[in-house]
Amino acid sequence: MADEALAKAYGLHFDELNKIRVLEPDVAQQTNELKEECKDFVDKIEEFQKIVGTFIEVVDTVATKVEKEKLKAIGARNLLKSIAKQREAQQQQLVALITEKKMQLERLNIQYDSLQKEEQEQTEFIEQLVLQK
Repeated sequence: MADEALAKAYGLHFDELNKIRVLEPDVAQQTNELKEECKDFVDKIEEFQKIVGTFIEVVDTVATKVEKEKLKAIGARNLLKSIAKQREAQQQQLVALITEKKMQLERLNIQYDSLQKEEQEQTEFIEQLVLQK
């Protein structure tokens, strides 16, 4: 009764330890529960921030490695293209050299045939000279 009279008149209440409080015991309990929930929430947020920070570090590390590998791949592709162009140029040079050597062979064959004819003519001429004597 006295509790109710104080609560109505002055807004004062007694808690379970018989201490005078301004808040009602239910409201004080809810406030403490909210305080604990807020503390838990803040702790979880801090833990989440640590996890996110670690995750960001890992992602940054992986991104750096991926970028490095990407640059290596681009370099290797460019080198491969360069080698392919060099081989194509070398192949063209070899084809040109083969064509030149074929032409030289043809010229030498013609010259050889000509020299054989000349040798045959000279041999016939010599035989005719020997026969006439």
